[in-house]
Amino acid sequence: MARFRTRPALLASAATLAATALVSTQLVGAQPAAAADYDWVALGDSYTAGVIPAAGDVFEIPRDGCERTDRSYPQVVDRDLGSFFELTNVSCGAATIEDVTSNAQVPIGRSVPGRPDPESPFAPVPPQSDAVKSGTDVITVGVGGNTLGFGDILFKCLELGEGSGGVGTPCKDELTASVPGRLTKVGEEYDDMLAKLHEKGPHAKILAVGYPTVVPEDTSKCRYNDPHQFLSITAGDLDWLRQDVLEPLNKVIEKAADSHDSATFVNLYDSSAKHSVCDAGKWIEGILDQDNQLALVHPNAKGHRNAADHVTEAMLNAVSPN
Repeated sequence: MARFRTRPALLASAATLAATALVSTQLVGAQPAAAADYDWVALGDSYTAGVIPAAGDVFEIPRDGCERTDRSYPQVVDRDLGSFFELTNVSCGAATIEDVTSNAQVPIGRSVPGRPDPESPFAPVPPQSDAVKSGTDVITVGVGGNTLGFGDILFKCLELGEGSGGVGTPCKDELTASVPGRLTKVGEEYDDMLAKLHEKGPHAKILAVGYPTVVPEDTSKCRYNDPHQFLSITAGDLDWLRQDVLEPLNKVIEKAADSHDSATFVNLYDSSAKHSVCDAGKWIEGILDQDNQLALVHPNAKGHRNAADHVTEAMLNAVSPN
Protein backbone atom coordinates (compact mmCIF):
# COMPACT_ATOMS: atom_id res chain seq x y z
CA MET A 1 0.00 0.00 0.00
CA ALA A 2 1.31 3.46 -0.85
CA ARG A 3 2.61 5.57 1.99
CA PHE A 4 0.64 8.54 3.26
CA ARG A 5 2.22 11.51 1.55
CA THR A 6 1.15 14.67 3.40
CA ARG A 7 -2.14 16.18 4.50
CA PRO A 8 -2.74 18.33 1.37
CA ALA A 9 -1.63 15.53 -0.95
CA LEU A 10 -3.86 12.99 0.75
CA LEU A 11 -6.87 15.25 0.64
CA ALA A 12 -6.34 16.18 -2.98
CA SER A 13 -6.02 12.52 -3.94
CA ALA A 14 -9.01 11.45 -1.86
CA ALA A 15 -11.07 14.34 -3.17
CA THR A 16 -10.33 13.20 -6.71
CA LEU A 17 -11.75 9.81 -5.84
CA ALA A 18 -14.73 11.54 -4.26
CA ALA A 19 -15.37 13.74 -7.28
CA THR A 20 -17.15 10.97 -9.13
CA ALA A 21 -19.91 10.93 -6.53
CA LEU A 22 -21.16 14.49 -6.60
CA VAL A 23 -24.46 14.76 -4.88
CA SER A 24 -27.60 13.50 -6.61
CA THR A 25 -30.27 15.77 -5.28
CA GLN A 26 -33.93 15.18 -4.79
CA LEU A 27 -36.72 17.05 -3.17
CA VAL A 28 -39.48 15.12 -1.45
CA GLY A 29 -42.45 17.40 -1.10
CA ALA A 30 -45.15 15.35 0.58
CA GLN A 31 -46.59 17.19 3.56
CA PRO A 32 -48.43 15.66 6.51
CA ALA A 33 -52.19 15.81 6.26
CA ALA A 34 -52.48 17.48 9.64
CA ALA A 35 -50.26 19.60 11.84
CA ALA A 36 -47.84 17.64 14.02
CA ASP A 37 -48.32 17.60 17.79
CA TYR A 38 -44.85 18.92 18.70
CA ASP A 39 -42.29 21.33 17.26
CA TRP A 40 -38.74 19.97 17.07
CA VAL A 41 -35.56 21.83 16.16
CA ALA A 42 -32.41 19.87 15.24
CA LEU A 43 -29.10 21.66 15.80
CA GLY A 44 -25.55 20.42 15.42
CA ASP A 45 -22.44 19.79 13.37
CA SER A 46 -21.56 17.25 10.66
CA TYR A 47 -22.27 14.29 12.96
CA THR A 48 -25.88 15.54 12.93
CA ALA A 49 -26.11 16.96 9.41
CA GLY A 50 -24.73 13.87 7.67
CA VAL A 51 -22.39 15.56 5.16
CA ILE A 52 -20.68 12.52 3.59
CA PRO A 53 -22.05 10.39 0.72
CA ALA A 54 -22.18 7.34 3.03
CA ALA A 55 -24.82 9.24 5.03
CA GLY A 56 -27.05 9.81 2.02
CA ASP A 57 -27.74 12.51 -0.54
CA VAL A 58 -27.99 16.24 0.02
CA PHE A 59 -31.68 16.86 -0.65
CA GLU A 60 -32.14 20.63 -0.30
CA ILE A 61 -32.13 22.79 -3.43
CA PRO A 62 -30.42 25.18 -3.70
CA ARG A 63 -27.58 23.91 -1.52
CA ASP A 64 -26.63 26.16 1.38
CA GLY A 65 -23.31 24.39 2.02
CA CYS A 66 -24.38 22.77 5.30
CA GLU A 67 -24.71 19.37 3.57
CA ARG A 68 -27.70 17.94 5.41
CA THR A 69 -28.28 14.46 3.98
CA ASP A 70 -31.40 12.36 3.68
CA ARG A 71 -30.06 9.48 5.80
CA SER A 72 -28.81 11.63 8.67
CA TYR A 73 -30.53 10.95 11.97
CA PRO A 74 -32.80 14.03 12.02
CA GLN A 75 -34.23 13.03 8.65
CA VAL A 76 -34.56 9.38 9.71
CA VAL A 77 -36.43 10.38 12.87
CA ASP A 78 -38.59 12.74 10.84
CA ARG A 79 -39.66 9.89 8.58
CA ASP A 80 -40.35 7.69 11.62
CA LEU A 81 -42.16 10.28 13.75
CA GLY A 82 -43.22 12.96 11.28
CA SER A 83 -46.87 12.76 12.27
CA PHE A 84 -45.94 13.68 15.85
CA PHE A 85 -43.02 16.10 15.40
CA GLU A 86 -42.61 18.97 12.95
CA LEU A 87 -38.88 19.14 12.18
CA THR A 88 -36.80 22.24 11.58
CA ASN A 89 -33.30 20.99 10.78
CA VAL A 90 -30.60 23.69 10.75
CA SER A 91 -27.61 21.48 11.58
CA CYS A 92 -24.53 22.33 9.55
CA GLY A 93 -21.25 20.65 8.75
CA ALA A 94 -18.22 22.20 10.52
CA ALA A 95 -20.41 24.00 13.07
CA THR A 96 -18.89 24.98 16.40
CA ILE A 97 -20.76 25.55 19.64
CA GLU A 98 -20.62 29.29 19.01
CA ASP A 99 -22.18 28.73 15.57
CA VAL A 100 -25.13 27.19 17.36
CA THR A 101 -25.29 29.90 20.02
CA SER A 102 -24.48 33.20 18.32
CA ASN A 103 -22.29 33.11 15.19
CA ALA A 104 -23.43 33.47 11.59
CA GLN A 105 -21.57 30.52 10.08
CA VAL A 106 -20.12 30.47 6.57
CA PRO A 107 -20.68 26.85 5.42
CA ILE A 108 -17.88 25.06 3.60
CA GLY A 109 -19.92 22.50 1.66
CA ARG A 110 -17.65 19.63 0.70
CA SER A 111 -14.50 21.73 0.53
CA VAL A 112 -11.18 20.23 1.57
CA PRO A 113 -7.78 21.97 1.72
CA GLY A 114 -6.64 22.63 -1.81
CA ARG A 115 -10.00 21.70 -3.34
CA PRO A 116 -12.89 24.09 -2.63
CA ASP A 117 -16.46 23.03 -3.19
CA PRO A 118 -17.37 23.93 -6.81
CA GLU A 119 -20.40 25.88 -5.59
CA SER A 120 -18.55 27.82 -2.91
CA PRO A 121 -18.44 30.39 -1.49
CA PHE A 122 -21.74 29.91 0.29
CA ALA A 123 -23.70 32.68 1.98
CA PRO A 124 -23.58 32.85 5.78
CA VAL A 125 -26.34 31.03 7.64
CA PRO A 126 -27.85 32.48 10.83
CA PRO A 127 -26.88 31.20 14.27
CA GLN A 128 -28.66 27.88 14.64
CA SER A 129 -30.33 28.99 17.87
CA ASP A 130 -32.39 31.47 15.82
CA ALA A 131 -34.54 28.50 14.78
CA VAL A 132 -35.66 27.96 18.38
CA LYS A 133 -38.90 29.74 19.21
CA SER A 134 -40.93 30.23 22.36
CA GLY A 135 -43.25 27.41 21.30
CA THR A 136 -40.52 24.87 20.50
CA ASP A 137 -41.14 21.59 22.33
CA VAL A 138 -37.94 19.61 21.72
CA ILE A 139 -34.41 20.66 20.78
CA THR A 140 -31.78 18.13 19.79
CA VAL A 141 -28.21 19.36 19.62
CA GLY A 142 -25.05 17.45 18.69
CA VAL A 143 -22.02 19.70 18.77
CA GLY A 144 -18.65 20.19 20.45
CA GLY A 145 -16.14 18.31 18.31
CA ASN A 146 -15.23 21.32 16.19
CA THR A 147 -14.87 23.53 19.25
CA LEU A 148 -12.50 20.90 20.62
CA GLY A 149 -10.65 21.02 17.30
CA PHE A 150 -10.95 17.29 16.70
CA GLY A 151 -10.47 17.66 12.95
CA ASP A 152 -7.20 19.54 13.45
CA ILE A 153 -6.05 16.94 15.98
CA LEU A 154 -6.90 14.15 13.55
CA PHE A 155 -4.94 15.72 10.70
CA LYS A 156 -1.97 16.39 12.97
CA CYS A 157 -1.96 12.75 14.04
CA LEU A 158 -2.02 11.71 10.37
CA GLU A 159 0.96 13.92 9.60
CA LEU A 160 3.00 12.93 12.63
CA GLY A 161 2.34 9.23 12.08
CA GLU A 162 3.56 9.26 8.48
CA GLY A 163 6.54 6.99 8.07
CA SER A 164 6.37 5.78 11.69
CA GLY A 165 5.42 2.24 10.76
CA GLY A 166 2.63 2.52 13.29
CA VAL A 167 5.05 2.69 16.20
CA GLY A 168 5.12 5.26 19.01
CA THR A 169 2.84 8.12 20.08
CA PRO A 170 4.04 11.19 18.16
CA CYS A 171 0.65 12.91 18.28
CA LYS A 172 0.15 12.33 21.99
CA ASP A 173 3.66 13.59 22.64
CA GLU A 174 3.03 16.85 20.79
CA LEU A 175 -0.60 17.63 21.68
CA THR A 176 -1.27 16.24 25.16
CA ALA A 177 -0.62 19.54 26.89
CA SER A 178 -3.28 21.34 24.84
CA VAL A 179 -6.14 18.93 25.50
CA PRO A 180 -7.27 20.04 29.00
CA GLY A 181 -7.66 23.62 27.82
CA ARG A 182 -9.61 22.49 24.77
CA LEU A 183 -11.98 20.44 26.94
CA THR A 184 -12.45 23.34 29.36
CA LYS A 185 -13.41 25.59 26.43
CA VAL A 186 -15.99 23.02 25.25
CA GLY A 187 -17.51 22.78 28.72
CA GLU A 188 -17.81 26.53 29.20
CA GLU A 189 -19.29 27.17 25.75
CA TYR A 190 -21.64 24.20 25.98
CA ASP A 191 -22.99 25.46 29.28
CA ASP A 192 -23.57 28.92 27.76
CA MET A 193 -25.27 27.35 24.76
CA LEU A 194 -27.70 25.34 26.88
CA ALA A 195 -28.59 28.47 28.83
CA LYS A 196 -29.21 30.37 25.57
CA LEU A 197 -31.37 27.58 24.15
CA HIS A 198 -33.45 27.49 27.33
CA GLU A 199 -33.88 31.25 27.17
CA LYS A 200 -35.12 31.10 23.59
CA GLY A 201 -37.27 27.99 24.09
CA PRO A 202 -38.26 28.11 27.78
CA HIS A 203 -40.64 25.15 27.54
CA ALA A 204 -38.44 22.97 25.34
CA LYS A 205 -36.74 19.80 26.43
CA ILE A 206 -33.12 19.90 25.23
CA LEU A 207 -31.50 16.62 24.21
CA ALA A 208 -27.71 16.90 24.21
CA VAL A 209 -26.61 14.21 21.78
CA GLY A 210 -23.16 12.78 22.42
CA TYR A 211 -20.67 11.32 19.97
CA PRO A 212 -20.47 7.64 18.97
CA THR A 213 -17.49 5.32 19.39
CA VAL A 214 -14.89 6.22 16.78
CA VAL A 215 -11.78 4.35 17.99
CA PRO A 216 -12.13 0.75 19.23
CA GLU A 217 -10.97 -0.28 22.68
CA ASP A 218 -8.72 -2.84 20.99
CA THR A 219 -6.66 -0.78 18.55
CA SER A 220 -4.89 -3.87 17.24
CA LYS A 221 -7.94 -4.05 14.93
CA CYS A 222 -6.72 -0.91 13.19
CA ARG A 223 -4.40 -1.50 10.24
CA TYR A 224 -1.64 1.03 9.79
CA ASN A 225 -1.74 2.85 6.43
CA ASP A 226 -5.25 1.66 5.61
CA PRO A 227 -7.14 4.68 4.17
CA HIS A 228 -10.46 2.99 4.98
CA GLN A 229 -9.46 3.18 8.64
CA PHE A 230 -7.13 5.77 10.21
CA LEU A 231 -4.38 5.66 7.58
CA SER A 232 -1.09 6.72 9.24
CA ILE A 233 -2.24 7.26 12.84
CA THR A 234 -0.33 4.93 15.15
CA ALA A 235 -2.04 2.46 17.48
CA GLY A 236 -0.63 4.31 20.48
CA ASP A 237 -2.05 7.60 19.27
CA LEU A 238 -5.41 5.96 18.61
CA ASP A 239 -5.49 4.77 22.23
CA TRP A 240 -4.70 8.32 23.31
CA LEU A 241 -7.41 9.77 21.08
CA ARG A 242 -9.98 7.42 22.57
CA GLN A 243 -8.99 7.72 26.22
CA ASP A 244 -7.86 11.33 26.51
CA VAL A 245 -9.77 13.16 23.78
CA LEU A 246 -13.00 11.52 22.62
CA GLU A 247 -14.26 9.86 25.80
CA PRO A 248 -13.58 13.03 27.85
CA LEU A 249 -15.43 15.07 25.19
CA ASN A 250 -18.55 13.00 25.82
CA LYS A 251 -18.09 13.36 29.57
CA VAL A 252 -17.88 17.15 29.24
CA ILE A 253 -21.12 17.22 27.23
CA GLU A 254 -22.85 14.88 29.69
CA LYS A 255 -21.72 16.99 32.66
CA ALA A 256 -23.02 20.18 31.03
CA ALA A 257 -26.38 18.55 30.30
CA ASP A 258 -26.66 17.23 33.85
CA SER A 259 -26.21 20.75 35.22
CA HIS A 260 -29.32 22.05 33.41
CA ASP A 261 -32.79 20.91 34.44
CA SER A 262 -34.06 21.40 30.88
CA ALA A 263 -31.40 19.14 29.31
CA THR A 264 -30.82 15.39 29.02
CA PHE A 265 -27.73 13.64 27.66
CA VAL A 266 -28.27 11.10 24.87
CA ASN A 267 -25.51 8.48 24.99
CA LEU A 268 -24.50 7.10 21.58
CA TYR A 269 -21.09 5.87 22.72
CA ASP A 270 -22.00 2.62 24.46
CA SER A 271 -24.36 1.32 21.78
CA SER A 272 -21.76 1.88 19.04
CA ALA A 273 -18.82 0.31 20.90
CA LYS A 274 -18.49 -2.62 18.48
CA HIS A 275 -18.99 -0.51 15.36
CA SER A 276 -15.94 1.77 15.26
CA VAL A 277 -13.90 2.75 12.23
CA CYS A 278 -11.83 -0.43 12.64
CA ASP A 279 -14.71 -2.90 13.10
CA ALA A 280 -16.07 -5.05 10.28
CA GLY A 281 -19.62 -3.78 10.87
CA LYS A 282 -18.55 -0.17 11.04
CA TRP A 283 -20.96 2.69 11.69
CA ILE A 284 -18.18 5.26 11.27
CA GLU A 285 -16.21 5.54 8.04
CA GLY A 286 -12.46 6.05 7.95
CA ILE A 287 -10.53 8.62 5.95
CA LEU A 288 -12.16 7.12 2.86
CA ASP A 289 -15.36 5.09 2.79
CA GLN A 290 -15.64 1.69 1.14
CA ASP A 291 -16.40 3.35 -2.20
CA ASN A 292 -13.18 5.39 -1.89
CA GLN A 293 -15.15 8.57 -1.29
CA LEU A 294 -13.90 11.13 1.19
CA ALA A 295 -15.41 10.50 4.64
CA LEU A 296 -12.89 11.91 7.16
CA VAL A 297 -14.16 9.80 10.08
CA HIS A 298 -17.90 10.48 9.99
CA PRO A 299 -20.96 8.30 10.65
CA ASN A 300 -22.45 6.39 7.76
CA ALA A 301 -26.16 5.62 7.33
CA LYS A 302 -25.98 2.74 9.82
CA GLY A 303 -24.45 5.04 12.41
CA HIS A 304 -27.20 7.58 11.83
CA ARG A 305 -29.82 4.83 12.11
CA ASN A 306 -28.44 3.94 15.54
CA ALA A 307 -28.44 7.61 16.54
CA ALA A 308 -32.03 7.93 15.29
CA ASP A 309 -33.14 5.03 17.48
CA HIS A 310 -31.69 6.61 20.63
CA VAL A 311 -32.85 10.11 19.78
CA THR A 312 -36.36 8.82 19.02
CA GLU A 313 -36.58 7.19 22.43
CA ALA A 314 -35.34 10.35 24.14
CA MET A 315 -37.78 12.55 22.20
CA LEU A 316 -40.76 10.39 23.08
CA ASN A 317 -39.71 10.37 26.73
CA ALA A 318 -39.32 14.16 26.61
CA VAL A 319 -42.93 14.73 25.61
CA SER A 320 -44.42 11.92 27.69
CA PRO A 321 -46.85 13.19 30.32
CA ASN A 322 -45.16 10.94 32.84
